[in-house]
Parts: sequence; structure tokens; C-alpha cells
Amino acid sequence: MNYRETLDWMFAQLPMYQRQGASAYKIDLQNTIQLAEYLGNPHKDFKSIHVGGTNGKGSTSHMLASILQESGYKVGLYTSPHLKDFRERIRINGKEVSREYVVDFVAKHRLFFEDNQLSFFEMTVGMAFQYFSESNVDVAVIEVGLGGRLDSTNIITPEISVITNIGLDHTRFLGDTLPKIALEKAGIIKENVPVVIGRSTFETKEVFIEKAEKCNSNIYFAKELKEKPFATDLKGEYQKENIRTVLQTISVLNTKGWEITEKSIEEGLNNVVSNTGLLGRWQILQQNPKVICDTAHNPDGLNVVLKQLSEEARDTLHIVLGLVNDKDLDSILSLFPKDAIYYFAKPDIPRGLDEKELTKKALAFNLIGNEYFSVKEAYGAALQQATDKDLIYVGGSTFVVAEII
Repeated sequence: MNYRETLDWMFAQLPMYQRQGASAYKIDLQNTIQLAEYLGNPHKDFKSIHVGGTNGKGSTSHMLASILQESGYKVGLYTSPHLKDFRERIRINGKEVSREYVVDFVAKHRLFFEDNQLSFFEMTVGMAFQYFSESNVDVAVIEVGLGGRLDSTNIITPEISVITNIGLDHTRFLGDTLPKIALEKAGIIKENVPVVIGRSTFETKEVFIEKAEKCNSNIYFAKELKEKPFATDLKGEYQKENIRTVLQTISVLNTKGWEITEKSIEEGLNNVVSNTGLLGRWQILQQNPKVICDTAHNPDGLNVVLKQLSEEARDTLHIVLGLVNDKDLDSILSLFPKDAIYYFAKPDIPRGLDEKELTKKALAFNLIGNEYFSVKEAYGAALQQATDKDLIYVGGSTFVVAEII
């Protein structure tokens, strides 16, 4: 199989949460452990940093990778989901894994995948760990996919664990309260491994402290860090919180013998996009009219993004909106401004919420607009109707942003 055929096989034959939803969610780590043993436990060949949380874990992972690159380390970076190309998930010093490696890895191990009915995510995690091992990375920044305790990445024993924040998302799998979700996220805390908490509430803080005490792990709360402010090339207001989390993480790493200077921190934060290829976080696609896209997709993330959007100078606001069908629509749609013109569309994945249903649901919140067959059609309509002084926002789902970048 060539690269395209390999990806088609991966997407079509193996469960993949990002596309399917609940049917792809696994309830234990046995498959991942079995795969790792089959591959020779490649995750034990390199140091790692484990990053979980409800929002901000992708940006935090990319910031950490960028800073470590500027410090002279050879850095692996595993994130999910991808926006345009599967290879975005697996990088070394910002360079994506080659198409040839993806094809060869799947061809070599396909029978094992099929015999053991591995999920898309389990297989991809194995690929990333094997690639990092064979490439002799100094350290790999590993982003949690879903939750923490039962996530396929959770077979690693990292140098440090990072939990960015806790919000209500994936409640069918992780629990319907913040403490329940925090407990799942806290599953990445390991014995004698320090943990950094980016943001916590009174309820979630107690969960983290209790788990850290059980694991004899030193716990650090980023909001308590007294550090000078740093700028970044990532422009979303929410990045300020992520920066604080990153700085606390770097501070702990330096106490463990790592050599990360203030200059490396400054250069790393100012060059996240060029060093790591991060896309879709408060990304400005054009001016006149100004177009902003962001991958925020749950109430916690959207609340911050839409607040920043309200502060943007503009005449008329146009919003291209698409959602997936397993979200709490009421809690999301209630956040959106009523004075915007809406362009409703279904993301091009099985989990995409039908545009007709979205339009009907939105109307109940006085969000008025038209429905479109595709995200690209909706985006095209917004561009056609907007004047140079208007503002267009594209979002609601990672998959909506992926279709227009």
C-alpha cells in the first residue's frame, strides 16, 4: 500500500475515537501494553514528559517541545488529533514523521494489529514510541489523547506529569462532575514522579493532592509560581495560563538536573509555530476581512475564546460554526453571541452534527443564520458576504478548523 492507501486502511478498519466516538473508547490499557511488549517496549528508551488536561494540553505540549528544542535537545512530540495530515501527530524537532515510515510500520505490523483488534489510537501511539526510540530522541513530549488513567499513552513513566486544567468534556467516559473528571486526569500521576497542575478549583485541587500523596509525588501548582512574564507567538489570551504552566514545568525540570536557560525559554515561546508547526490556536488566516479560527470545542475553552472575540474591533461578526454530535449543545450554544450572522455546517466526519439539527438547536438560543452542506461552502459564503471591516470566526470543532486551514 502507498501512503494514501495506508491511511485509508487505518481510518476504515480500526476504531478511531475522533471519528467514531464512543465505540472506539477502550476501557483498559491491556492492548497498549501488549503492543508495547511486542515492539520491545520502545517507550522505555527515551525520557518523556506527559501532558494531560481538558484544554490547553496541545499548546502546552508544543510550547514545551519548542523550549526543549531551543535548549539543544532532540525532541519528539506526540499530539492528537491532526488537522491536515496524520503525520502532524508524530514529530521530531518539528519535522513530521515520513510517509515511508508510516507505510512501512503499518505493513510490517498489520497482521498483529488485525489479530489483536487494536484501535487507531493504540496503533498510532505504538508507532510514535517506536519512531522516537529508533530516532534516539533525548526526550519526547507526549500529549494525552482522552482522559488520562486509561489513555493509551499512560504506559510511560515520565520525568514529570502535567495537568493543564479540568473542564466538563467527554462526560460519557470521564464522569459528569469536575472531581470525577479530575480523578481520571490524575491517572497520569506516577510513583515518585513530580506533577504540575496548571489550573484547579477547590474541588479538583483536593483530588490532585490526594493522588499525589498516594504516589509520593511532589505536586506544584502553576498559579503559585512567581516568575517574570514571557511573550509567545501564540496569540490567544488563554495562552497566558498555558505559559505559566510551562514555566512551572521547566522550573521543576531544572531542579532535576535539566539545563534550560531563560534565553531558551524566551526563544522557545517566541517560536512555537516555526519550531513545532502548531496550527489552529487563535490563528489569523487573513485580513480585510479579518478571519480568525480556533479549535476550542468545549464550554471551558470556548468561554475564553469567545470573550477574546468580543473584544475584537469589527463592524459585523460572521461565525462559521460546526459541532460534533456528542457534545452538550445547550452548554456550548448558550455561550455564542446573538448579534452575529451564522453559517452552520456539518464537519466532514461521522461524528459531525447534522447542519439542519444544529441550525434548529441554535435558533432556540437566538443564533440566526443559514445552513450549508459543507464547512467550505459555509466559509465561502461568509467570505462573500463580509465587508473589509467585518470579522469572521471559524470554529466549534477541531474538524471545522481542519477543513479551512
